[in-house]
Amino acid sequence: MAALAWLLIPLVAAVGAGLWGSWANRTRKTRGDGPELDGYARFREAMEKTPPGARGA
Repeated sequence: MAALAWLLIPLVAAVGAGLWGSWANRTRKTRGDGPELDGYARFREAMEKTPPGARGA
């Protein structure tokens, strides 16, 4: 009977992990790449600008 009690511990842990994983994943919303790509485009535009007073080569 003690062996069954020891086998019950990992079973309860696995069920608990499965429930926690499904609960943790339920609030995630897939987000597109739009905001990241917009930010990258702004970054590129800022890097392409020459600072005022800089001499061109």
